[in-house]
Amino acid sequence: MNVTELRPGNYFEDEGILYQVIDILLNKTAMRKMVAKIKVKNVRTGAITELARNSGYDVEQVSVTKQNMQYLYDGGTTLVFMNPDTYEQIELPKAILEREIPYLAPNGNVIVQSYDDEVLGIELPAKVTLEVTETEPGVRGDTVTNGGSKDATLETGLTIKVPLFVNIGDKILVDTATGKYDKRA
Repeated sequence: MNVTELRPGNYFEDEGILYQVIDILLNKTAMRKMVAKIKVKNVRTGAITELARNSGYDVEQVSVTKQNMQYLYDGGTTLVFMNPDTYEQIELPKAILEREIPYLAPNGNVIVQSYDDEVLGIELPAKVTLEVTETEPGVRGDTVTNGGSKDATLETGLTIKVPLFVNIGDKILVDTATGKYDKRA
């Protein structure tokens, strides 16, 4: 596949490295060939870089398998997921899921991505529901010193800012892209 045909979300392999396209910019000037500036994520390491390739450059497009799974429990050095249809369980090392761990509550749904029987990682839903386990009570009228928000610790150990009306035991929606409070669940 020619690099100019890549679109955000596509997966491709180049020089033995598996990438996911985040963004692509095609630049054509009068005297030169078209240059594709591709912002990519190395799927195995998570590193984000930018590649520049001329329009005649070909890459191998790959198909990444996505499977709906349910997070079951923390198994020490691994996390255990289950396919809700077949009840097949897989264990993934915590090392490849460091960014996702704070958003994983038991029985939460995720999408497991794999390529040629190699599990690459998981894709979180846009928002997850988590329970507040620790927070200070909100004091009426105390919006000047902390801007109308307070710290709250969630069931996964994640600490975020929440509005003053949120209490212990409340379930809230958290945006997994930004890590911020969205609304009550």
